[in-house]
Amino acid sequence: MLAKLSNVSRPVGAVFSGAIATLAFAPFSWWPLAILSVFILFYLLENATPKQGAWLGLLWGLGQFGTGVSWVYVSIGTFGGLPLAAGLTLIALLVLYLALYPALFGYLYRRLFCCVPNTLRLLVWAPILWLLLDWLRGWAFTGFPWLWLGYSQTTGPMAPLAPILGVEGITLAILLIASSGVLWQQKSPRTALGTIVGVVLVTGLSWLPTWVTPKGETGMDVAVIQGNIPQALKWQPSMRWPTLMRYADMTRENWDADIVVWPEAAIPALEEEVIEYLTNMDSAAKMNNTGLITGVLDYTADEEYYNNILTLGNNNQPRYRYDTAQRYSKHHLLPFGEYVPFGELLSPLLPNFEMLVSSFSRGNYIQPNLEVAGHHIAPALCYEVAFNEQVRQNITPETDILLTLSNDAWFGKSIGPYQHLEIAQMRAIEFGRPMIRATNTGISALIDYRGQITATIPQFEQATLRGMVQPMTGTTPFNRYGSLPLWLFVAFGLMSLTFLQRAANRCCSA
Repeated sequence: MLAKLSNVSRPVGAVFSGAIATLAFAPFSWWPLAILSVFILFYLLENATPKQGAWLGLLWGLGQFGTGVSWVYVSIGTFGGLPLAAGLTLIALLVLYLALYPALFGYLYRRLFCCVPNTLRLLVWAPILWLLLDWLRGWAFTGFPWLWLGYSQTTGPMAPLAPILGVEGITLAILLIASSGVLWQQKSPRTALGTIVGVVLVTGLSWLPTWVTPKGETGMDVAVIQGNIPQALKWQPSMRWPTLMRYADMTRENWDADIVVWPEAAIPALEEEVIEYLTNMDSAAKMNNTGLITGVLDYTADEEYYNNILTLGNNNQPRYRYDTAQRYSKHHLLPFGEYVPFGELLSPLLPNFEMLVSSFSRGNYIQPNLEVAGHHIAPALCYEVAFNEQVRQNITPETDILLTLSNDAWFGKSIGPYQHLEIAQMRAIEFGRPMIRATNTGISALIDYRGQITATIPQFEQATLRGMVQPMTGTTPFNRYGSLPLWLFVAFGLMSLTFLQRAANRCCSA
């Protein structure tokens, strides 16, 4: 069957294999499909020319990203006010841009190291090239590390690799298994079986160590307020005080919690416009010995907008003051959300994104932890939870909890919020810390240090998520070393491949 697909319908097979990769991620979580998807792509690339490899990679990428990130249209089309044609054009350009990475993979995989034995090309060159392009995609134009293959295993058997090698290490494991499948098809069962056994053995041993331990004998009582304010109404002036009163009323019923958490931009106003309201909330929180965390926008004297997290109540400060409040300012901004690429050119087409096209300003890459209710909390606002190196750099030896606030109302009933939650789960696994996730319309959740969701509430419901969170202490290998082991693998692998290529006297041409 695969031979027929390879010879007759390679383009169809490439698109199909890319599309089924999306089913490996949340909310479907059919994790074996990630391996199958890459296996089909690698199989189709065998014996292809560099040009054919580029086309097959491009089609695979169109299949994956065309199905996997199409939900971005809800943001720029439904809420951005774009005409249908303009919205579809922007999404098509985004998908095409993302598909260029697997296209480049297909080209370079068939173009370079052509004289190296095929076993090494599949088990060394293919994983190295894939990892390098993933890192490039996570960096270029501020980065878009969405749908990295490793996220598909968040609830799968490879998840224990994350505290050691991070999500990229899981991607490496997927690539090695997929490459082994191709070798098996090529009558190299011993090498294929040895590689698979090695990956399984390393993964199995990863289940044994306990890198972190509980901090304190009891957990922390957390109340997450999900206000469920419709995005179309959120910023209307008439909704400001009803929204503020909704959050105040829902919080009043939970002052016995250790920490109350509101979502990203829960306050539909600039911070300086609601100082009296925040002062009253701070006083009430302090009176009840409760920490209060909320998202709020700010406009500084330098005429810059910031997307902030603000702490009130039990936060080691005598009282709330606008000029000295404890804040975290978002660093990684969301494309087509908090800034629009080439926004000056597109601004005439974006009537409802007027403030966003002008762009938010970035906070510092590394910022102090939030100190609330005696805990050190490393925050990540919405999109930036996808950047594990930034989260890692902001974790200190005192950090015992992770926090992410979001407003996934921008993406409606699409699969986007589920993928976002899956990424937050992976961060908890990588760093061995529980994660508190507060969102406006869902999916709000409490996640333990193993990435397991311990409590959640449905989307699009006004509700309070109440549960216990166990702070953790200790350091995972990934927290300590980051991607350094993978970079060493890449460097050693490239040196070895280069040596072998030269030893063969460059016997292959393009």
